[in-house]
Amino acid sequence: MPHDDIVLIVAGLSANAVRHGRVPGRDFHFGLHFTRLSGTVRVETTDTRGERLPERLPVAPEGADAEEAGRGLLLVSHLAARWGWCPPAEGPGKTVWAEHAIRPANAPTGKGPSEGVAVE
Repeated sequence: MPHDDIVLIVAGLSANAVRHGRVPGRDFHFGLHFTRLSGTVRVETTDTRGERLPERLPVAPEGADAEEAGRGLLLVSHLAARWGWCPPAEGPGKTVWAEHAIRPANAPTGKGPSEGVAVE
């Protein structure tokens, strides 16, 4: 379900911002944006640790089966249509973002009229 995927993306990016982007005395910023035209939800976290950049992992890190940590961005990369990072609009640090495409409520699914699409 798109909602569950978005919740997991929010959790993964937020946990990484707290764990890897934390500077004592400074918080991270969170943003959630929906673009209706494209049906895309964009999740962003901005922290002040610009020297600690996220890595793209092709597979789970060593020992990930035994650890509770270390799978956040791997999970995000599987759930999001795309993700990355960029410098923030203001100040030091980085913004890590992920986009998840959801199907608009009135979009046809190809499964026939029982899916709520008007047929004349």
